Amino acid sequence: MTAFAPDSIVLNRKLPLWYQVSQSLRASILGRTPEAPLRLPTEEQLAVHYGVSVLTMRQALKELEDEGLISRHRRRGTFIEPSAERGAPVRLLGSVDAIVAQQSGMRTELLSHGEGPAPADVAAYFPGLTEVATYHRLRSDEQTGEPTNHARNYVRPDVAARIDPADLERWPMTKVLRDLVRLRISRITDTVEARLADPETAALLQVPLLSPILHYTGVTYDEDGEVLDVARIHYRGDRFSFTVTLDAH
Repeated sequence: MTAFAPDSIVLNRKLPLWYQVSQSLRASILGRTPEAPLRLPTEEQLAVHYGVSVLTMRQALKELEDEGLISRHRRRGTFIEPSAERGAPVRLLGSVDAIVAQQSGMRTELLSHGEGPAPADVAAYFPGLTEVATYHRLRSDEQTGEPTNHARNYVRPDVAARIDPADLERWPMTKVLRDLVRLRISRITDTVEARLADPETAALLQVPLLSPILHYTGVTYDEDGEVLDVARIHYRGDRFSFTVTLDAH
């Protein structure tokens, strides 16, 4: 039986290895194609793939099992749950793969894309540019079809020229920039705040006007400190929560 092939990851030794592996594998699982196999490689094969010990791999798999994304069967192996819950809370420990995992696993529709002036608060991230590329997407639960969030990404035109819009209906922008466009991301700064749904958000997310939502802003920087992408995402307040853990070491 053919086994599922997860993405690779470059591990950061300053963060827990099991956590990074679990988030990378989580992103691969949630971003899989419908025809992808449900059977995972063995613990030993996965440990070699990620370059970690079997004990670390076992801890990472337990995290995904506790979340309901996989099931483990003695002598049969480990399998992806086809009906795994998509909108589960994500613990952000500073890993780019955590951001990818947070954004993965939902049906995505590209509502529009094109170039034009950025809003004033976004334009401040792109000094010297009169226009930026904007991508507007709506994400929905794969099982129920219920809308969960809508996002606008503002990207430098030279970066947008290397993006295939079709990829944004399968992968999060962070993954597209890092793994498909092959840009080196140095850091992402996140801000999450409570807001009330404006008319556009209420209509897109099918919630009452002025109901609570989570407003996320993520700013992605390259190695030279220049901004690659500014993401503005509006999440349904009844579907998401964010927990941030800071490493003291």
